[in-house]
Amino acid sequence: MSRSWYEATARERIDGLLDAGSFIELLPPQDRMTSPHLRVLGSPAAFDDGVAVGKGLLDGKPVLIAAQEGAFMGGAVGEVHGAKITGLLERGLDEKPSAVLLLLESGGVRLHEANAGLIAVSEIMRAILNLRAAGIPVIVLDGGRYGVFGGMGIASRLCSSIVMSEEGRLGLSGPEVIETTMGVEEFDASDKALVWRTVGGKHRYILGETAGLVSDDMDAFRNAAIGLLGTAKPLDLDGVEAEHAALSARLARFGDVQDASDIWSALDIADVDRIPLMTTEEFHQAVDGRRSA
Repeated sequence: MSRSWYEATARERIDGLLDAGSFIELLPPQDRMTSPHLRVLGSPAAFDDGVAVGKGLLDGKPVLIAAQEGAFMGGAVGEVHGAKITGLLERGLDEKPSAVLLLLESGGVRLHEANAGLIAVSEIMRAILNLRAAGIPVIVLDGGRYGVFGGMGIASRLCSSIVMSEEGRLGLSGPEVIETTMGVEEFDASDKALVWRTVGGKHRYILGETAGLVSDDMDAFRNAAIGLLGTAKPLDLDGVEAEHAALSARLARFGDVQDASDIWSALDIADVDRIPLMTTEEFHQAVDGRRSA
């Protein structure tokens, strides 16, 4: 029976991803690690501050795992929320798991916590890079309702690999932020087809920003994560320079393009108009081998 990743809670995703009964939660809700900033402001709090962290087994191999709960403040990062993720990442340097899995769903930093949230995201980024420098894969799984934007969007692109579903979204600024800042003429956040065409999983896969695009299915995400265990990309100057060169080439080629579909056409992908309607299997048949370098 298929189980939707998109509709699942953070802990349901953990349970569906890891080997049955293997998850051990660190700082669980009964420890009541809540945000002091929300309490001062009189805002609702969650006893886990919107993120579950812990360790378990994936296909018999030890992993550390964090899952953001989009249902609590859209997975936004605050001081305690970020500290839990950072602490888990730093734990990876000592335990040296087969991978650290980040099940992300976040609109960015909590406005309630401002600088504290921004500092927390910067600490997450540093911890990710330290893990990668140590040769430990950091794998992002993105397929939730709120997408992955803001600071966690940046953090995702620092990781070893990203796996998305079509329903997942990934970007720096969210659609509403772009519309508010630049105007509806620049980006109409109410145009859902435009939003998914621009920041959705299919487009990110075509651009080469994700290691895999899977269907909205718990087992599909699990199988993709298993396939990425032990596949840490080297983090060195040569790799950074190669990434910069690839991004520069993309900007030179597509910098004046007005719509994602124009990029798809430029890459000689067949049936461009049908891409949003394709199943995951049909999509891979149409685009694999024609992705942007």
